[in-house]
Amino acid sequence: MNIILVSNKMAKAKSLSVLQAGLLLAGLVLVPVLLTLLFITPKDNIKEQGMRALLPPQLKSSIISSQVHLDAYAKELGELQARMMRLDAQSERLAKLATTKDTRIINNSGLGPSLQAPVNAKTRINQTKPANSNSRIKATIPAKAASDLEGRGGPLVSSRPMTELGLQAAILALTQAVDARDESLSKIEAKILQQSVLKDMLPNSSPVEAGYNSSSYGWRIDPFNGSKAFHEGLDFPAATGTAIHAAADGIVSMAEHSAAYGNIVKVEHGSGLETRYAHASKLLVKVGERVAKGQAVALVGSTGRSTGPHLHYEIRFNGNSLDPRQYLQNRAS
Repeated sequence: MNIILVSNKMAKAKSLSVLQAGLLLAGLVLVPVLLTLLFITPKDNIKEQGMRALLPPQLKSSIISSQVHLDAYAKELGELQARMMRLDAQSERLAKLATTKDTRIINNSGLGPSLQAPVNAKTRINQTKPANSNSRIKATIPAKAASDLEGRGGPLVSSRPMTELGLQAAILALTQAVDARDESLSKIEAKILQQSVLKDMLPNSSPVEAGYNSSSYGWRIDPFNGSKAFHEGLDFPAATGTAIHAAADGIVSMAEHSAAYGNIVKVEHGSGLETRYAHASKLLVKVGERVAKGQAVALVGSTGRSTGPHLHYEIRFNGNSLDPRQYLQNRAS
């Protein structure tokens, strides 16, 4: 194929070879495409792709691996932050429940220096008794200690950058400290409730004649999605059809099926106390029915979000979950 070009000035014909003609056609096709990509693709992406293209394969894999590690650390820190928020809420509940004189709840107890509250503040819960019979809790934050007002100085010793192993160790230490604090606060909360005016209403008997999974309350790996999640109750593995008993006297407030709990019974015990019995194969009570401690309210099953026959048992106080292990232990002691 020959393409002949005629110029008015030179009045001579020029012919292009097949190679030249192909290059010309390719240019006519590629130029519009490049212009389109230039205007459509963001400049930042172009620069980023260009920089990545210049990197050697080993460095590319190293960058990707580092980003994965950073994402994992960020996720762990986010989970720890969520746990600290739960502990703060639990501390507030303890402040309202405290009935013993000069009860102290140290918010930073058991935690490292990096987790201390600003200005070394410690929350102190003092009980005062007004004229009426109701107790009133007053939370005060003491002024700065005298040592905080003294002169300070010394040579500057800069801290070293934290390595990946150091960050892992710090996260592990923080996790262990939070676990210890969580368990300690749960014990204090249970003890306060046992000594309060609610002691006769507490659900302190086992809801089923079976052992419970001691690690089922608290943070765990979710059996469905494999991520960390807070489990707000105890799991009692038992055969389908095993009787589920009310842990205390009360009135049935719910007896229905839900997607997460399956067949569930909720029993109100008064003053904000509630127990939940989930994943049942059959419900034996109706809403509004009064039940006695030890009465059968349902049968064990595997309905709802469940991997097998068991009872999911919860104790709640004003909507907040309590650790049922503390009340079963107190009953046994």
